[in-house]
Amino acid sequence: MQVSAKLAPTFDYPVLERFWRSADELGFPAVWNYDHFYGLVDPTTPTLEGWTSLSAMAVVVRRARVGCLVSGVTYRNPAVLAKMAVTVDHISGGRLDFGIGAGWHEDEHRGYGIDFPSPGERVAMVDEALTVIRRLWTEDTVDFDGRFYTLRGARCDPKPLQQPHPPIVVGASQPKMLAVAARHADEWNMPSTAPQDWATARDHLDRACRDAGRDPSSIRRGVQLFLHPDQPEQVEAQLAAVAEYANMGCEHVVLSFYQPPGAELLQHCAEITRG
Repeated sequence: MQVSAKLAPTFDYPVLERFWRSADELGFPAVWNYDHFYGLVDPTTPTLEGWTSLSAMAVVVRRARVGCLVSGVTYRNPAVLAKMAVTVDHISGGRLDFGIGAGWHEDEHRGYGIDFPSPGERVAMVDEALTVIRRLWTEDTVDFDGRFYTLRGARCDPKPLQQPHPPIVVGASQPKMLAVAARHADEWNMPSTAPQDWATARDHLDRACRDAGRDPSSIRRGVQLFLHPDQPEQVEAQLAAVAEYANMGCEHVVLSFYQPPGAELLQHCAEITRG
């Protein structure tokens, strides 16, 4: 099982850079951030923009893969997002994992004047956006007439360093989004509070893959676990659950820290990766 590390860009830049560098040096195979404009619990929490900070991460992190878990589909035109992703893929030397989801933070949308469609529409937007993005990454020019997006002779040059394209990671927990993952994802990730919830979604994904005519084993299975370093018992309980997720077929655990972990805790988590 792969175990990687994530810290939201809700801390001063030197703190983020120290975390990225330490995680890389400790041997975590991937380092992640997220795509929000407000704090998730307290909207006044200062928050750096996800993709520009990811570009910095791609320079600081020299070995591990990098990614945003996950980008909100509503925040950017998918052609622009495809271009941004290619840029980070080149900056990182071909180490980008491309994460995307339907988005959920209504306050961010209302505050910034971004449309906030119904859940079903946002899921459909992810489906269409991934079709657009994949075509831009792999075709010379793209014409597209969709429900949400229209492209005319669109180009995305240069192409990604990773061929045919960076791995696509779809964040999903509900059946409609799991069906999108079945159609598009190289990896599925779900934020989880209990192993059984993850297992239920895993079974939905298996069925969606079969409905789409796809081998379920072709999609790597991942989970995001949330750790509060200021609550040692909570951290240990989450880390103890890693083995249970592995027994259920999980192949990738993303440890998402709510506060920057100390050196001892990060080292302890890195030992899970090596163990």
